Order: sequence, then structure tokens, then C-alpha cells
Amino acid sequence: MRSSKQAGSAATEGRLRSRPSQPTEAGIPGLHPLKLDVKRDGFLYVPKGYRPERPAPLVLMLHGAGGDAEGALNIVRSLADPYETILLAVDSRRQTWDVIMGQYGPDIAFMDRALAQTFSRYAIDPSRLAVAGFSDGASYALSVGVTNGDLFTHVVAFSPGFMSPAAQVGKPQLFISHGQRDEVLRIDRCSRRIVPVMQRAGYEVVYEEFDGPHTVPGPIAQKALEWFREASPTES
Repeated sequence: MRSSKQAGSAATEGRLRSRPSQPTEAGIPGLHPLKLDVKRDGFLYVPKGYRPERPAPLVLMLHGAGGDAEGALNIVRSLADPYETILLAVDSRRQTWDVIMGQYGPDIAFMDRALAQTFSRYAIDPSRLAVAGFSDGASYALSVGVTNGDLFTHVVAFSPGFMSPAAQVGKPQLFISHGQRDEVLRIDRCSRRIVPVMQRAGYEVVYEEFDGPHTVPGPIAQKALEWFREASPTES
């Protein structure tokens, strides 16, 4: 068993230690609060078609600055049942994610707890495990996904601003989208710079620009879920 000191060290390095395993509890479909924190918590949505004998894909959803887990979940919640995908959404400990405020730490630790709880109750397909987010959550998803490419097979970034991985581990596949009329995180300074950097680094990137502002249009969210469910699994 890991000591709290070891867990704390992993968190400051941006590393997630939880991994999918054989569930030890019986999880049920539906929307569930995580109940891991009184004020800043999160939700798990399990599709109606979930069966423990058939491991399901999972997407960890991250909200934008000033947002919350419910808002992040709502971006893709309507797609969970038709795509038979479990959605886990967590609140940041503060207004936005830790590395954006300074360095990795408390958000990674909470995310690890949320993942560990989910893995203990539900059968998760390790070849279909994504981290996704919007705005600051997209920047954080890229950062955490690249740092933990031995856990996440896919990363979805809706309108990211930047990325700050602590390391490059594995090679998760990337889906990045951005509105051409984004006034919050301008496309020229953000995704149009991020995408070529990641391609040069050897990452497989699907990039979607759309005629719109700082948002996630329904068709873009659906395209991202289709890509996640249909893209060839990353080789470990």
C-alpha cells in the first residue's frame, strides 16, 4: 500500500497512480455524486447499458475556470448512453486547476481518489480511457493526459489555451477543437500553436476548427465521442 508521502510526491509530479482493476464493489447505472468532499466534489454518470461483464470506456471530464463538475458533465452527458461510455467529472479544489495556479498537487490527488473509487466499483476498459476538458479544463486535460499517457489512451481538448505537462509518458491520441471566433482563448495563440507542436513531437492529432466562439457545439462533442469510441487503441 502506498504511504501518504508517496502519494503526495506523485501528485506534485502530476502523476496518477490509480489503474483499472477487477471491481470489488457492485456499481449501478445512473448519476451518482462522488461524496469524496463536502464542498468541492464531482459526479459519475454510468450509462443504462452498463454490464460488469463488459468493461466500459471511461471519460474523465474537466471544467473550465470558475466552472464545476456538473457543467463539464453536461457537455457530453447526452452522449453517454448511446455511446455506452462512463463519465467521471470532478471539481477543481480552487477556482481553476492546480498547475494553472502554480504547480501540480491537490487536484491530482483528488482526481486519483475519484478514479480509484470508480475503478473499485465499475469494470473499465483500459484501452478506452480518456481525459477531456473545456477551456482551462482542456489545457489541464492536455497537460495531465501527456503526463499520464500510461493511463490515458485518449485526450480530448475543447478550446485549450496552453499545456504544461510535467513529463511525456506514453503516446495518447489527441482530439483538439477550437472556434475560429473565440475571443476568450484566441485560436491563433492557442490551438494553432499547440497542434503543430504535438504533431512534431510524434502525437497523433485530430484537429477540428469550427465557425464559432468559446464553446463546445453539439456536433463537435459528438465527433469527439465517436472518435474516442472508434479510434484504434493506443499500443502500450
